[in-house]
Amino acid sequence: MKLIAKESRLRGNVAIPASKSHTIRAVAIASLADGESLIRNPLISDDAISAIKCYGMLGAKADCSDKACWKITGTGGKLKAPAEIIDVGNSGTTLRLATGSASLIPKGQKVTFTGDSQIQTRPIQPLLDSLNELGAKAKSIKNNGSAPIEIQGQINGGKTTIECFTSQYLSSLLLAAPLAPKDTEIIVPLLNEPDYVKITLDWLDWQGIEYENYNMKRFIIKGNQKFKAFDKQIPADFSSATFFLCAAAILDSDITITGLDFSDSQPDKAVVDYLKKMGAKIEITSAGVRVQSSQLKGVDIDMNRTPDALPAMAVTAAFAQGTTRFLNVPQARKKETDRIKCMAEELTKLGTNVEELPDGLIVHGSKLHSANLDGRGDHRIVMSLAIAAMALSQPSTIDTAEAMNVTFPDFANLMKHLGADINLSA
Repeated sequence: MKLIAKESRLRGNVAIPASKSHTIRAVAIASLADGESLIRNPLISDDAISAIKCYGMLGAKADCSDKACWKITGTGGKLKAPAEIIDVGNSGTTLRLATGSASLIPKGQKVTFTGDSQIQTRPIQPLLDSLNELGAKAKSIKNNGSAPIEIQGQINGGKTTIECFTSQYLSSLLLAAPLAPKDTEIIVPLLNEPDYVKITLDWLDWQGIEYENYNMKRFIIKGNQKFKAFDKQIPADFSSATFFLCAAAILDSDITITGLDFSDSQPDKAVVDYLKKMGAKIEITSAGVRVQSSQLKGVDIDMNRTPDALPAMAVTAAFAQGTTRFLNVPQARKKETDRIKCMAEELTKLGTNVEELPDGLIVHGSKLHSANLDGRGDHRIVMSLAIAAMALSQPSTIDTAEAMNVTFPDFANLMKHLGADINLSA
């Protein structure tokens, strides 16, 4: 599928869909809990459905007939190993969290996970190593540190040290450890994206799970605990809002983004601060976040906490005056794609003067032109390039647009609702 977009003017209000991070954590905890949980306003996307199918194969029962409220009957922590291989599709979050969950299954059972071609390039070995230290048997089947992987339980607790190139490793351990029979100590010498771990800790707090957190460097989690059934509303997704924030900052725009909760731990709420630092006109009111077109200037931004925002911010910087440096985000190279390399190449096609760093990008404000672009099968790259296309007088085409279904299937429709000249074609 291709996305075709050109110069656009945005006006009106837009409500952002639910958070992917919260939705998948809700599915995981509801599946591990005892009783029926209600997940209200879940994100309906390929990644979220992957989580539902995955935990369904591990023994949970989900009723998703009402799109506004999923009902999940949990396992009480008694997961089972399916005979079939669990395919998580493109969902790295599902793979990492479910890997920890699968380590709770009693010894003598084996769970095999795989995913699409992108998933099979993403690292997971540090998490496997920690699960082995805690008593499970976990391995990469091809011995390359990636999926497909094989998990045999059961973790007992104990002590492990893990460098978290991605925060999902730690979140996986934090969700599994309370259900281990003994206490668990986790030492974390490296942690990228710490705010995503804070989302996980918020869920543990809401569940009343007992743990000690020593400045995100060391955790002690009491064993032999249980998750409880819950009834919870999923907040709007700041990662999805990023595309509207950035688009409004560089286009002829006056929009209000509704439904965002700045008290939530989602790290991409920092995009508002990044854009303000660049000179964007952004006002947070009781009605929502109002963003108007403005002249932006280049700045330096440490992106370690917000790697998912890199593609959209890189596009935004291409339309700013001066030079913007995005720093300290090496994990962006190990997402669905190498987002540093891919964004440098695609922005260059548009006429941007851009330089790669080992851990980031340097983007010089440039005079851009339309082009045929490669979305790389990466949802965030597709949507970010769409923003660039909407700022150019002649149409640009972005392929692999179907990747948007992973997290944001309504992206094009919501942009059109605001007046964007954007269309999908086969």
